[in-house]
Formats: sequence, structure tokens, C-alpha cells
Amino acid sequence: MKSVKVYGPGCKRCETTEAMVKDAAARLGIDVVVEKVTDPKSIAMAGVMSTPGISVDGKLVHAGGLPDAVRLEGWLSA
Repeated sequence: MKSVKVYGPGCKRCETTEAMVKDAAARLGIDVVVEKVTDPKSIAMAGVMSTPGISVDGKLVHAGGLPDAVRLEGWLSA
């Protein structure tokens, strides 16, 4: 099971990113636990300078803007 964190203040892009993660995991048949992190201090401590950010199994893989769907699937399947 993969652990995914979506970092952001709760804006529309952050919500879309969370949905993209869940959709990609479903397409790939991967079990994921998605946690939303909205606390500004926690976001900064994770190294996210531009939201939304994504970490997979503790590794920051994306920050700023919506992720590319193909790259997102790659991060989840790695």
C-alpha cells in the first residue's frame, strides 16, 4: 500500500490533485492512502514552496501546479 500526501491550503487545484491521485491509483489497481496536509507550517517543513505538492511514501515528487497524469502514474507505480 502506498502512502500519498497532497500538500495545499485546500484550493481547487489541491482538490483536483487529490482526485487525480485517487483516479490514477484506481486505474493502476494500486491501494493508496491519501492524506491532505493543509497546515502551512507542515507544508513548508515538507519542502513544498508552491502548492499543490505530492509526496509518495515520504518522498516529495511534485510541487506547484497540477501534475502530469503520466508522471503521476509513474510515481505511484514505482
